[in-house]
Amino acid sequence: MHKIVFLDRATLAPQIKLRAPGFAHELADYAQTQPEDVAARIAGASIVITNKVALTADIFAQSPGLKLVAVAATGTDCVDKAACARHGIAVANIRGYAVNTVPEHTFALMLALRRNLIAYRDDVLNGVWQKSGQFCFFDHPIRDLAGATLGIIGEGVLGQRVAEIAKVFGMRPIFAAHKGSQGFGPLYTPWDEMLATSDIITVHSPLTPQTRGMLAMPEFRAMKRKPLIINTARGGLVDEADLARALDEGLISGAGFDVVSGEPPAADNPLMRIAGRPNVIVTPHVAWASDEAQQALADQLIDNIESFIAGMPRNLVQAAL
Repeated sequence: MHKIVFLDRATLAPQIKLRAPGFAHELADYAQTQPEDVAARIAGASIVITNKVALTADIFAQSPGLKLVAVAATGTDCVDKAACARHGIAVANIRGYAVNTVPEHTFALMLALRRNLIAYRDDVLNGVWQKSGQFCFFDHPIRDLAGATLGIIGEGVLGQRVAEIAKVFGMRPIFAAHKGSQGFGPLYTPWDEMLATSDIITVHSPLTPQTRGMLAMPEFRAMKRKPLIINTARGGLVDEADLARALDEGLISGAGFDVVSGEPPAADNPLMRIAGRPNVIVTPHVAWASDEAQQALADQLIDNIESFIAGMPRNLVQAAL
């Protein structure tokens, strides 16, 4: 009998069905779990499911029966994987489920900002249309996506899908070579050239010590075309204080963010200061969360657990030693 504990079931929408694993088990799921409650809740568990609840070295030291951490997401930065390796605990994640939902959200942000939909909607609500005296008015610039250069940071599945959609819109997608890289293939554009030539820059990278703060004031000052900055990947990839400053100084034309550093964000987060501007859109980390994508995630989560118990582990980011 395996004990399975889901520490943050509320990170999936209530309408999403989580099927029961096809082996003898008992399941305890909690809507949310505070850090001080983690150790007690997973006591005696062989499998723990987490989306964003942090699992630290101290937790693993207190959980001798734990065999698998099943992360209900792609990113695994909430898990101390080095500690898992020391304790012989496998870590599996979710892959490929967001190939439609995240790129669609990315383009929703692009379209809304390039066409100034927020500003025009606010004008309509405030009676500006009636005051204009004609069938339309032009208080805010409207730009097509067609013909624009799209700088893509991150060449994984999501970055590739964004590039595919961009071509349908008539854009010119370019993949940025890794920041600081001296060697790159013909499919990549040098980092500095990407900064200088892009009309829109969209980020699809994992958050690592190397990628944290990859876009900051030196990069904003190198952006000659005052691009939109889109981030549907991870908070922390863009220096948020520098982003707000770049917007204030007119170095960029707008920002569409689905992620911030620290979620939910603190009241003094720089993005909260600028979030009410018509050329800024901040959404609450929901780019991944279409019903279709969430159901695919839930199904894959149970697939990962069943495969592990059957002795055929899949989607491992850390194998049990």
